[in-house]
Amino acid sequence: MNKQIDGVSRAGNGSVAAAAPFLRIRNLVKRFGSFVALKDVSLDVTSGEFVCFLGPSGCGKTTLLRAIAGLDPQDEGTIEMGGRDVSHLPPAARDFGIVFQSYALFPNLTVAANVGYGLVNRRRPNSEINARVKELLALVGLSDQETKYPVQLSGGQQQRVALARALATSPGLLLLDEPLSALDARVRLRLRDQIKDLQRRLGVTTIMVTHDQEEAMSMADRIVVMNQGVIDQVGTPSDIYRHPTTAFVADFVGSMTFMDAEIAGPDGVRVGDLNLHCKDAKGFVQGSLVRLGLRPEEVRVRNLDSATQNKIDAKVLSLDFLGSFCRARLNPEAAPGITILADFSANLMRDLAVTEGQKLAIALPPESLRLFARG
Repeated sequence: MNKQIDGVSRAGNGSVAAAAPFLRIRNLVKRFGSFVALKDVSLDVTSGEFVCFLGPSGCGKTTLLRAIAGLDPQDEGTIEMGGRDVSHLPPAARDFGIVFQSYALFPNLTVAANVGYGLVNRRRPNSEINARVKELLALVGLSDQETKYPVQLSGGQQQRVALARALATSPGLLLLDEPLSALDARVRLRLRDQIKDLQRRLGVTTIMVTHDQEEAMSMADRIVVMNQGVIDQVGTPSDIYRHPTTAFVADFVGSMTFMDAEIAGPDGVRVGDLNLHCKDAKGFVQGSLVRLGLRPEEVRVRNLDSATQNKIDAKVLSLDFLGSFCRARLNPEAAPGITILADFSANLMRDLAVTEGQKLAIALPPESLRLFARG
């Protein structure tokens, strides 16, 4: 399965313009014995862009990152960086810095020596190394830690040292392999904001591997959703969330209720005894069996009247308190075997006094119903 992905650049007003890619991947195949980890993958990444590879364990995202770095060279296909073919070059000959999940700091070297390690290997003058180390430690907020050793630092501080080390040689490409997964939730939130801010200030082209959808949505200019060695979809966080092109993407990024349905016409579907208006139905042949998807936050409860489309009666089966909202499980009266997820704000819960067992009138907006081919 080969998906060609064009590079994009974003102006300050959010507009998108075509740009020459810094990283160009074509028809990449990677095998481990009889197992094919990457299946004819193609991708463009534009200079200065922050791209996240997102997907479940075993989907191929880390394998793709390691192929780009030359750590696990591909069996077929080509990789270009800055217009230069690096397909068969060793890692040391490629223009990138990398940060691993495990930090991989040298325990016997100070923070300053860790950050300057790559510059020492390149035989840069001591004055240049010292100046660059001080600049980078200031950039990551660790100016007062340069004489300490890694064991004396917190996990978040160690990760920032690893980031400074990766940036020391001013690489054209920064690769981040699940850099935040070993940190606790509060530190992870703080550090992802710092990484995002640093990337934008430096303008370095960045690829980050993650299995955390929230991380990808909050940090990336574009998300590459991978599944079983192929790219399922590429797009902005908004595109991926609001317009998923496959049921896998819809289910993996965010929550979604899925229902088996049948196309009932150019603007309608049938779910059990429910006939629903659906704008997505135009793309399917009448009588086709499909999966209908709906995000929990799209279920409407307020301001419904006789003209409201897809208005139905439902029973509240259960309520899960999740802080600022409640996740409700609803059963439509006309479809006893179906459960619809709905997110109700704290204000709505209070105003309508929603309780388990209660009957509610709800609406499923036609423009919010997504249809996917049933496999």
